[in-house]
Amino acid sequence: MSQAVKILGRPVETRWVSTAARVFIGLVFAFSGYTKVVDIDETIRSVRNYRLLPEAIVPTVGTALPVLELALAALLLSGLLTRVAAIITVPLSAAFFIGVASAWGRGLTIQCGCFGNGGPTAHPVPGYVRELVLNALLILAAGWLIRHPASRWSLDSALGLDVDETLDDGVDEPTTRSIGVQK
Repeated sequence: MSQAVKILGRPVETRWVSTAARVFIGLVFAFSGYTKVVDIDETIRSVRNYRLLPEAIVPTVGTALPVLELALAALLLSGLLTRVAAIITVPLSAAFFIGVASAWGRGLTIQCGCFGNGGPTAHPVPGYVRELVLNALLILAAGWLIRHPASRWSLDSALGLDVDETLDDGVDEPTTRSIGVQK
């Protein structure tokens, strides 16, 4: 039996909320990763503009970031290894949040580079606010998926990789359903 949560006073099955969360995160990462991968040089410049990382690793981070985002998008949109993808999403989105907050706090006038366009800008604050809100929402959605990874239309379900719908005791123990063993 599936659990339900109340949204706007109406019960909604948790699997539908999880589906919406994974599609939301997946679409954001698909768009973000695509806009970065089509112009790696600009992505590397965007990473450099934050002035947070040693120059020696900036090209590696700038090149790897869109690949990671596209991989997470593929996992989340297909519903494969949903909890693992959500666990990776939290620190990634937290790093983005901290980077944008740091740029704003240090008075940098750059575009975030989150969806391409990482150069200087005369009015960065609206972009900073948008990205902080977006990354906070990504963290919340990923947190939901860590706790409730089972969703509709997922490869996890199709392949029998479903895990318990919730982490009631905080321990993720395999169940007979999640590993396909019959009693």
